[in-house]
Amino acid sequence: MKLIIANKNYSSWSLRAWLALRASGQHFTEEQILLGQPDTREQILQFSPSGRVPCLIDGTEVVWDSLAIIEYLAESFPQLWPSNRSDRAHARSISAEMHSGFPALRSQLPMNIRKHSPKQERSAEVDADIARIVQIWNECRALHGSDGPYLFGKFSSADAMFAPVCFRFASYGVEPAGLAGTYLATMLANPALREWQAEAENETAIVATDELPNK
Repeated sequence: MKLIIANKNYSSWSLRAWLALRASGQHFTEEQILLGQPDTREQILQFSPSGRVPCLIDGTEVVWDSLAIIEYLAESFPQLWPSNRSDRAHARSISAEMHSGFPALRSQLPMNIRKHSPKQERSAEVDADIARIVQIWNECRALHGSDGPYLFGKFSSADAMFAPVCFRFASYGVEPAGLAGTYLATMLANPALREWQAEAENETAIVATDELPNK
């Protein structure tokens, strides 16, 4: 398998698919296409018909969109979702909510692992998105705290879907209390996330989010 990704510092969607592959245990290679270059879209289109990353190449199969990649992998690696049917439904629901929701958080607090802006002002819409995420984390950890340190006990695709939020919270000084805060610390200490973070911090490419003013 080969995963086409973008800059590790910026590409939240690449991170999600990459983490799912790591959690599957499947060997894979990665190919990075830098964002913000004159030929970025043309390079991506060589692999992904949507012109976006991530894109998974598995022999003759081509799968794009992070959630589609996760579901494709889960057909062969069912451990990517909780084993209990009710928990799977819950995990898929919050993952889909993350996939399609939280527009204010995405636009106003973009993933930028190298950025440290703990005093950046936040709009009411961003605070509402943050409150909903913290609610999700608190509820999952209250239900599954005895099963392990992640949202559904063991690391799952739901954690992969929320991983970029963890980096956003760290970059912009969002410090949830209680179970959500403990979960955030667990995620930021996860070896795979630390590996991604180290590689992101070593990147030198800069795109538009670095030009945003620090408030």
